[in-house]
Amino acid sequence: MAKTSVVLRQKKREKMVAQYADRRRALKEIISSPSTSLEEKLEASAKLARLPRDSSRSRLKNRCAVTGRPHAYYRRFGVSRLVFRRLAHKGELPGVRKSSW
Repeated sequence: MAKTSVVLRQKKREKMVAQYADRRRALKEIISSPSTSLEEKLEASAKLARLPRDSSRSRLKNRCAVTGRPHAYYRRFGVSRLVFRRLAHKGELPGVRKSSW
């Protein structure tokens, strides 16, 4: 189980990413557009740099929704391998069953 502070910090980052997503997208479009002038690009990049660091999508880490574990994370289910195994054995994951051959 991950520390509560780490899990809460991750949730705070997720909320901040969602809050600033439109602003970041607009500024990045200005910067990458070939039709904008150099002054506008410099101004947009300065505005982008002034945004909070935690509003960047790359600061997010995939974590298990149940335990907060950062390693062995299955994106499709949103949980770690340990929780996945436990839920699969209980039959709580639809379409998942133990293989045998």
